[in-house]
Amino acid sequence: MAKKKKEQHPREVTKHQLSHWQQQKKRQRIFLVAGISIIVAVIGVMVAGWYINQYQPLHQTVISVNDTKFDMNYYIKMLKYYGQNQPAEYMQYMADEVARAIEQTELIRQGAMKLDITISDEEVDKKLESLDPPLSKDYRDLARAEMLITKLRDEYFEQEVPLFAEQRQIMAMFLESKNQAAEIRAELEGGKDFAELAAEFSLDSFSKDNKGDFGWRAKGVLTLLSGSAIPDEYAFDCEVGVLGQPIYDEAKTKGVGYWLIKVLERKEAEEDEAADEAHVQAILLGSEEEAQGIKARLEAGEDFTALAEELSRHEPSKENGGDLGWLTQGTMSSAFDEVAFNSELEILSEPIPDETTWTKGGYWLVKVLDKDDNRKIEDEDRDLMKNNLINEWVSSLQEDPENEVESYLDEDKKSWAIARATEELGQ
Repeated sequence: MAKKKKEQHPREVTKHQLSHWQQQKKRQRIFLVAGISIIVAVIGVMVAGWYINQYQPLHQTVISVNDTKFDMNYYIKMLKYYGQNQPAEYMQYMADEVARAIEQTELIRQGAMKLDITISDEEVDKKLESLDPPLSKDYRDLARAEMLITKLRDEYFEQEVPLFAEQRQIMAMFLESKNQAAEIRAELEGGKDFAELAAEFSLDSFSKDNKGDFGWRAKGVLTLLSGSAIPDEYAFDCEVGVLGQPIYDEAKTKGVGYWLIKVLERKEAEEDEAADEAHVQAILLGSEEEAQGIKARLEAGEDFTALAEELSRHEPSKENGGDLGWLTQGTMSSAFDEVAFNSELEILSEPIPDETTWTKGGYWLVKVLDKDDNRKIEDEDRDLMKNNLINEWVSSLQEDPENEVESYLDEDKKSWAIARATEELGQ
């Protein structure tokens, strides 16, 4: 006969055991909550750091043009566009220029809109896709500005430039000094060829390249070609066929200057040094004639420092009395180095011509060959006139006090943006 199975009774849990389990579960819940809290806190710190260091800076307004705002992300994209294929160190010099380009591009868009000249997003996107390689829609504003300028020129400013106008047929050259201009004028009066002399001596690039022949020009075009209003104004207020007297132009720049160099001390390079050095004081002048006159004054006992402060055209050293400090070869031009590092030359040099520097001032010789009161303006000149009107219009937008343009870019923000753009370009 089978044994009767012993009945199992559930184990009784004492109050002490129940309390212990409850405390243990409570501690587990506390540890779990604490662990989750720590994880959430860490994630929160990471998110906050990302927000503060990445998201927030990228989305803060850095430029505003009236009611239009541009954030840091936009600014960085423009830095990348203008900085592509450029050395990384060049970025720091572009920072302000890029900000101005953003401001100008938006002013053009808003100004064109007031003239009922617009370009749709569809037109811009089509333009971007047609480029090789195609450009991202991030650069819509750049493409739109270019298209607006073309449309403004062809539709709006086309109506502002006449087809016919009073014109003069002109010969002109620009010379460095009054004496040189007087000598060449005498040669012209004696029968020398204007074209030949202009090609040899003129310091204005258009005049030199075209042998003095400015052709038939409407009023204002000669100014655009020569960079000076003086020959333009003279040509429309003088007698035809008469060679004018030399006309002084104090603002016109020319690609030549004359150095007077005083070597204060020289040091030959030791074996462990890179190059010879020279402590130099110099005066830059606008013509050989002027330089010879100043050299005579120096030789008569006048103070080099005082004359440099008064007359030198070299702005970086002018306030220091012409003192350039200690130089090594290559710091200045090769013409300069030939004197500064040649121990056989006198301490005070003869006037040294330097075609790598720029100075202001010179004299025009102008002759009007013929005139026409109503001559058709060449297409090339009309384009010049339209482009000039566009430039003046853009300048007027920038100077208009009703246009509120603000930049919030300080040095720290620009440095941050440059670092970000450089990193994204892989430079």
